[in-house]
Amino acid sequence: MRVIPATLVAMAEDDSPAPKRRIRASDKDRDEVLSVITEAVTNGRLDPEETAQRQDDAISAKFLDDLMPLIDDLPEGHRLHQRLARQTGHDQESGPGSALQRRGPAELSPAVDPGSAPPTNSVAIMSGREIDVAPGTGQVTTYALMGGDNIDLCAVMGPGVTVELVSYSMWGGNDIYVPPGVRIRDETINIMAGNEVRQSARGDGSNGTVVLKGFSLMAGHDVHLAKGYRAKDQGQLE
Repeated sequence: MRVIPATLVAMAEDDSPAPKRRIRASDKDRDEVLSVITEAVTNGRLDPEETAQRQDDAISAKFLDDLMPLIDDLPEGHRLHQRLARQTGHDQESGPGSALQRRGPAELSPAVDPGSAPPTNSVAIMSGREIDVAPGTGQVTTYALMGGDNIDLCAVMGPGVTVELVSYSMWGGNDIYVPPGVRIRDETINIMAGNEVRQSARGDGSNGTVVLKGFSLMAGHDVHLAKGYRAKDQGQLE
Protein backbone atom coordinates (compact mmCIF):
# COMPACT_ATOMS: atom_id res chain seq x y z
CA MET A 1 0.00 0.00 0.00
CA ARG A 2 1.30 3.38 -0.99
CA VAL A 3 1.79 5.77 1.91
CA ILE A 4 0.99 9.43 1.20
CA PRO A 5 3.10 11.85 3.25
CA ALA A 6 1.15 13.83 5.81
CA THR A 7 2.38 17.10 4.34
CA LEU A 8 0.78 16.27 0.98
CA VAL A 9 -2.50 15.33 2.66
CA ALA A 10 -2.52 18.65 4.50
CA MET A 11 -1.87 20.54 1.28
CA ALA A 12 -4.72 18.71 -0.49
CA GLU A 13 -7.17 19.48 2.31
CA ASP A 14 -6.17 23.13 2.53
CA ASP A 15 -8.95 25.07 0.81
CA SER A 16 -7.73 28.51 1.88
CA PRO A 17 -7.57 31.07 -0.94
CA ALA A 18 -4.33 31.41 -2.82
CA PRO A 19 -2.24 34.41 -1.85
CA LYS A 20 -2.84 37.49 -3.94
CA ARG A 21 -0.37 38.20 -6.66
CA ARG A 22 2.01 41.04 -5.88
CA ILE A 23 2.84 43.34 -8.77
CA ARG A 24 5.91 45.53 -8.86
CA ALA A 25 5.26 49.28 -8.94
CA SER A 26 6.61 51.34 -11.83
CA ASP A 27 7.99 54.88 -11.74
CA LYS A 28 4.71 56.02 -13.35
CA ASP A 29 2.69 54.38 -10.54
CA ARG A 30 4.80 56.13 -7.90
CA ASP A 31 4.52 59.47 -9.73
CA GLU A 32 0.73 59.18 -9.93
CA VAL A 33 0.51 58.55 -6.18
CA LEU A 34 2.79 61.54 -5.51
CA SER A 35 0.48 63.69 -7.66
CA VAL A 36 -2.54 62.61 -5.60
CA ILE A 37 -0.71 63.45 -2.37
CA THR A 38 0.22 66.88 -3.75
CA GLU A 39 -3.39 67.60 -4.70
CA ALA A 40 -4.57 66.48 -1.26
CA VAL A 41 -2.07 68.85 0.36
CA THR A 42 -3.38 71.70 -1.80
CA ASN A 43 -6.90 70.92 -0.57
CA GLY A 44 -5.72 70.97 3.05
CA ARG A 45 -6.14 67.28 3.87
CA LEU A 46 -2.59 66.50 5.04
CA ASP A 47 -0.26 68.24 7.45
CA PRO A 48 3.45 68.72 6.58
CA GLU A 49 4.67 65.76 8.67
CA GLU A 50 2.15 63.32 7.23
CA THR A 51 2.80 64.63 3.73
CA ALA A 52 6.54 64.03 4.01
CA GLN A 53 5.98 60.51 5.37
CA ARG A 54 3.61 59.56 2.57
CA GLN A 55 5.92 60.98 -0.07
CA ASP A 56 8.86 59.01 1.33
CA ASP A 57 6.74 55.84 1.42
CA ALA A 58 5.60 56.37 -2.16
CA ILE A 59 9.13 56.88 -3.44
CA SER A 60 10.39 53.75 -1.69
CA ALA A 61 7.37 51.52 -2.52
CA LYS A 62 8.25 48.33 -4.39
CA PHE A 63 4.77 46.88 -4.95
CA LEU A 64 1.40 48.30 -5.98
CA ASP A 65 -0.20 47.17 -2.72
CA ASP A 66 2.39 49.27 -0.88
CA LEU A 67 1.04 52.35 -2.68
CA MET A 68 -2.66 51.76 -2.04
CA PRO A 69 -2.74 52.67 1.70
CA LEU A 70 -1.11 56.02 0.89
CA ILE A 71 -4.18 57.21 -1.05
CA ASP A 72 -6.98 55.06 0.38
CA ASP A 73 -8.36 57.89 2.53
CA LEU A 74 -7.88 60.67 -0.05
CA PRO A 75 -10.85 61.45 -2.34
CA GLU A 76 -8.39 62.83 -4.90
CA GLY A 77 -6.97 59.32 -5.32
CA HIS A 78 -10.26 57.43 -5.67
CA ARG A 79 -9.91 56.56 -9.35
CA LEU A 80 -6.23 55.63 -9.01
CA HIS A 81 -7.02 53.46 -5.97
CA GLN A 82 -9.72 51.65 -7.99
CA ARG A 83 -7.24 50.90 -10.77
CA LEU A 84 -4.58 49.64 -8.38
CA ALA A 85 -7.19 47.50 -6.61
CA ARG A 86 -8.20 45.86 -9.90
CA GLN A 87 -4.57 45.19 -10.82
CA THR A 88 -3.77 43.59 -7.47
CA GLY A 89 -7.03 41.68 -7.00
CA HIS A 90 -8.17 43.75 -4.02
CA ASP A 91 -11.26 45.09 -5.80
CA GLN A 92 -13.51 42.46 -4.17
CA GLU A 93 -12.52 43.39 -0.65
CA SER A 94 -14.50 45.64 1.62
CA GLY A 95 -12.89 48.71 3.07
CA PRO A 96 -12.54 52.46 2.60
CA GLY A 97 -13.14 53.46 -1.00
CA SER A 98 -14.30 50.02 -2.15
CA ALA A 99 -18.04 50.07 -1.42
CA LEU A 100 -19.53 51.99 -4.34
CA GLN A 101 -22.96 52.70 -2.95
CA ARG A 102 -25.00 55.47 -1.36
CA ARG A 103 -24.52 55.42 2.38
CA GLY A 104 -26.21 58.53 3.70
CA PRO A 105 -27.31 62.11 2.99
CA ALA A 106 -23.80 63.55 3.09
CA GLU A 107 -21.82 60.55 1.89
CA LEU A 108 -22.17 59.47 -1.73
CA SER A 109 -19.95 57.26 -3.83
CA PRO A 110 -20.11 56.61 -7.57
CA ALA A 111 -22.28 53.66 -8.55
CA VAL A 112 -20.02 52.90 -11.54
CA ASP A 113 -16.60 53.93 -12.78
CA PRO A 114 -16.45 57.65 -13.64
CA GLY A 115 -16.51 58.31 -17.38
CA SER A 116 -17.92 54.89 -18.26
CA ALA A 117 -21.31 56.22 -19.41
CA PRO A 118 -21.87 58.14 -22.68
CA PRO A 119 -22.06 61.96 -22.60
CA THR A 120 -25.45 63.61 -22.02
CA ASN A 121 -26.72 66.28 -24.44
CA SER A 122 -29.73 68.59 -24.32
CA VAL A 123 -31.24 71.43 -26.40
CA ALA A 124 -33.71 73.82 -24.75
CA ILE A 125 -35.37 76.52 -26.92
CA MET A 126 -37.95 78.53 -24.99
CA SER A 127 -38.36 75.39 -22.92
CA GLY A 128 -36.53 73.01 -20.59
CA ARG A 129 -36.63 69.56 -19.10
CA GLU A 130 -35.61 67.54 -16.06
CA ILE A 131 -32.26 65.80 -16.54
CA ASP A 132 -31.13 63.14 -14.06
CA VAL A 133 -27.51 62.56 -15.01
CA ALA A 134 -26.71 58.84 -14.98
CA PRO A 135 -23.86 57.36 -12.91
CA GLY A 136 -20.60 57.21 -14.85
CA THR A 137 -21.35 60.25 -17.04
CA GLY A 138 -18.27 62.37 -17.56
CA GLN A 139 -19.69 65.25 -19.60
CA VAL A 140 -23.03 67.03 -19.97
CA THR A 141 -23.50 69.48 -22.87
CA THR A 142 -26.51 71.80 -23.08
CA TYR A 143 -27.72 74.47 -25.49
CA ALA A 144 -30.27 76.95 -24.13
CA LEU A 145 -32.09 79.78 -25.95
CA MET A 146 -34.58 81.63 -23.78
CA GLY A 147 -34.87 78.44 -21.75
CA GLY A 148 -32.95 75.99 -19.61
CA ASP A 149 -32.91 72.62 -17.89
CA ASN A 150 -33.04 71.36 -14.31
CA ILE A 151 -29.91 69.19 -14.09
CA ASP A 152 -29.63 66.76 -11.16
CA LEU A 153 -26.06 65.51 -10.57
CA CYS A 154 -26.69 63.58 -7.35
CA ALA A 155 -26.45 60.10 -8.90
CA VAL A 156 -23.21 60.75 -10.76
CA MET A 157 -21.12 62.48 -8.10
CA GLY A 158 -18.79 60.73 -5.65
CA PRO A 159 -15.20 60.83 -4.33
CA GLY A 160 -12.73 61.34 -7.16
CA VAL A 161 -15.44 62.05 -9.77
CA THR A 162 -15.08 65.01 -12.15
CA VAL A 163 -18.02 66.00 -14.33
CA GLU A 164 -17.77 68.67 -17.02
CA LEU A 165 -20.95 70.67 -17.57
CA VAL A 166 -20.57 72.52 -20.89
CA SER A 167 -23.38 75.02 -21.55
CA TYR A 168 -24.02 77.50 -24.35
CA SER A 169 -26.79 79.89 -23.30
CA MET A 170 -28.51 83.02 -24.59
CA TRP A 171 -31.16 84.72 -22.46
CA GLY A 172 -31.55 81.58 -20.42
CA GLY A 173 -29.70 79.14 -18.19
CA ASN A 174 -29.81 75.95 -16.18
CA ASP A 175 -30.58 75.12 -12.57
CA ILE A 176 -27.95 72.63 -11.39
CA TYR A 177 -28.43 70.46 -8.29
CA VAL A 178 -25.56 68.78 -6.44
CA PRO A 179 -25.16 66.71 -3.25
CA PRO A 180 -22.97 67.91 -0.35
CA GLY A 181 -19.19 67.96 -0.68
CA VAL A 182 -19.07 68.83 -4.41
CA ARG A 183 -16.59 71.50 -5.45
CA ILE A 184 -17.70 73.84 -8.25
CA ARG A 185 -15.05 75.16 -10.62
CA ASP A 186 -16.29 77.93 -12.92
CA GLU A 187 -14.41 78.21 -16.24
CA THR A 188 -17.24 79.76 -18.27
CA ILE A 189 -17.01 82.82 -20.54
CA ASN A 190 -19.79 85.33 -19.87
CA ILE A 191 -20.98 88.55 -21.54
CA MET A 192 -23.49 90.51 -19.48
CA ALA A 193 -24.04 87.22 -17.71
CA GLY A 194 -22.77 85.07 -14.85
CA ASN A 195 -23.32 82.04 -12.68
CA GLU A 196 -24.47 81.87 -9.07
CA VAL A 197 -23.23 79.11 -6.76
CA ARG A 198 -25.35 79.06 -3.60
CA GLN A 199 -23.33 79.05 -0.39
CA SER A 200 -24.85 75.73 0.69
CA ALA A 201 -23.67 74.14 -2.59
CA ARG A 202 -20.01 75.09 -2.16
CA GLY A 203 -18.36 71.84 -1.12
CA ASP A 204 -14.72 70.96 -0.41
CA GLY A 205 -14.31 68.43 -3.23
CA SER A 206 -14.64 65.37 -1.00
CA ASN A 207 -17.61 64.26 -3.11
CA GLY A 208 -16.20 65.17 -6.51
CA THR A 209 -15.85 68.24 -8.72
CA VAL A 210 -18.15 69.88 -11.25
CA VAL A 211 -16.38 71.99 -13.87
CA LEU A 212 -18.62 74.61 -15.49
CA LYS A 213 -17.58 75.41 -19.08
CA GLY A 214 -19.10 77.11 -22.09
CA PHE A 215 -20.41 80.56 -23.05
CA SER A 216 -23.31 82.69 -21.83
CA LEU A 217 -24.80 85.87 -23.32
CA MET A 218 -27.18 87.71 -21.03
CA ALA A 219 -27.71 84.41 -19.27
CA GLY A 220 -26.41 82.34 -16.39
CA HIS A 221 -26.72 79.19 -14.33
CA ASP A 222 -27.67 78.62 -10.68
CA VAL A 223 -26.02 75.84 -8.67
CA HIS A 224 -28.08 74.60 -5.72
CA LEU A 225 -27.67 72.03 -2.97
CA ALA A 226 -30.14 69.29 -3.96
CA LYS A 227 -33.47 69.14 -2.17
CA GLY A 228 -33.40 66.78 0.79
CA TYR A 229 -29.86 67.75 1.74
CA ARG A 230 -30.76 71.33 2.64
CA ALA A 231 -31.34 71.97 6.34
CA LYS A 232 -34.71 73.64 5.72
CA ASP A 233 -35.93 70.47 3.96
CA GLN A 234 -35.24 68.56 7.19
CA GLY A 235 -37.15 71.00 9.40
CA GLN A 236 -33.99 72.81 10.47
CA LEU A 237 -32.65 76.32 9.96
CA GLU A 238 -30.00 76.92 7.31
